[in-house]
Amino acid sequence: MTDKNIVDRSRVHKNAEVVKAVRATRERLQHGREMPPEFDLEMNRLHVNALLQGAAAPPMLVILAAIGGLWFDQAVWLIAWALATLFVYAGLVLMARRAARETGNAEAVERWRRRFLIIYGLIGLSWALFAFQDCTTCGGDTFNSYKSAVLLIALAATAMTTFASRLALYLVTVPTVSALALRVGIDHHISDFAVLAMILGAALFFLFMSQRLYSANLKMLSFQTEKDDLIAELEVANSVSDEARRRAEESNLAKSRFLASMSHELRTPLNAILGFSEVMAGEVLGPIENPNYKEYVGDIHRSGQHLLNLINEILDLSRIEAGRYELNEAALSFASIAEDCIGLVQLKARSKNIRITEAFEENLPLVWADEKAIRQVILNLLSNAVKFTPSGGEIQVKLGWTAGGGQYVSIRDNGPGIPEEEIPVVLSAFGQGSIAIKSAEQGTGLGLPIVQAILAKHGGEFVFKSKLREGTEGIAILPRERVLESMAPIEGLAGAPHRKKRAFS
Repeated sequence: MTDKNIVDRSRVHKNAEVVKAVRATRERLQHGREMPPEFDLEMNRLHVNALLQGAAAPPMLVILAAIGGLWFDQAVWLIAWALATLFVYAGLVLMARRAARETGNAEAVERWRRRFLIIYGLIGLSWALFAFQDCTTCGGDTFNSYKSAVLLIALAATAMTTFASRLALYLVTVPTVSALALRVGIDHHISDFAVLAMILGAALFFLFMSQRLYSANLKMLSFQTEKDDLIAELEVANSVSDEARRRAEESNLAKSRFLASMSHELRTPLNAILGFSEVMAGEVLGPIENPNYKEYVGDIHRSGQHLLNLINEILDLSRIEAGRYELNEAALSFASIAEDCIGLVQLKARSKNIRITEAFEENLPLVWADEKAIRQVILNLLSNAVKFTPSGGEIQVKLGWTAGGGQYVSIRDNGPGIPEEEIPVVLSAFGQGSIAIKSAEQGTGLGLPIVQAILAKHGGEFVFKSKLREGTEGIAILPRERVLESMAPIEGLAGAPHRKKRAFS
């Protein structure tokens, strides 16, 4: 029925390597493995942005911690500690600003990372010094409660700004916890042990959450990179597809224009062949004594006529595809054209003992259409019906109103029909169903596509129905806009009055 495409499944797909790389990346993400160092620059930028956005919080905490310590203990050392700590935090902010202005590469990122870790080490020592101090003048556990609250806030703030740096939180947490542990070892006081336990638990929690945030950001960057790569690949494939489609459209248009412009060159020699063969068959210039020659002349004429019909159909479809099929519209009677077309196929239908019945609605108004094109539509449908209807069969021709106010002509036969899955095939150019291929009267496969194209030019619709061993029906529909309801029929165009039902046999 149709051409079969042979696919070489042993050939490796051109995007196989890309697919493998994407799959491997997804597997690494799903199993939580370490990510490659390509994201170091992005993680450094996240770290710098977090520092700059929260630059005001640590100095405020240091100032409040110093004021609170002076309130409880009146220790002058807290002023020196606060100034030194503020100096370290100021250096961290200045370093973050310089890092933000520098675009950087892999070496620059590593250099800035080392500098940041040094600063974080100094910050850890500063908070360790604060954690090691004890109150000498205040009584009870008031100072330890105040100190644990300050350390918790400091660790939380540090965890929020260092989630994009792996070791920064460790450099702040480890010295602080070590200083608290040293204080417990010196005093063996239960309140110091409680502060150590609290800060240690909070530090472990902050470290865990920081690690989770770090992994989540790595995965987010990986997903973003993968998405960007896929979008880029899709854009390249789309541009290649657009270029290929454009070239295919140009080639198809050039083909259609070529065929449409070859009308005169192809038809002229065929008309000469048909004319001379008719002269010879009619023995105008004298009798043909050899009967074989006379038979050959008939074969030449029939073959030439078949070839001319084939060329006409190809040229019609090519002109439509090339946009050079112009409609010569006028007011005409749909029913009159249908009757004329029935008369043209009547002789062949009688030779096959096929009965044609018609049922036309009366007093149908004229339609605005191309008479030659509409005649071609109905003739193509009638010719197909006669061709595939067996001897003794029947063809029904109906014409009337559509539900939307348009007009239709329906041509139905009780021939062998075709399977429903073959309908798209027969509606495509040069497509033929299995029944047509087995039939002795094979056509070009262009009749129905031409019908569709002509009706589309009129804004109409073609409906094709068929069932195996039940028959086939083709319905040509003209839209409501083509019906001239407000105009009276013009004498001579409306044709003879139509009977409700008439049969030809």
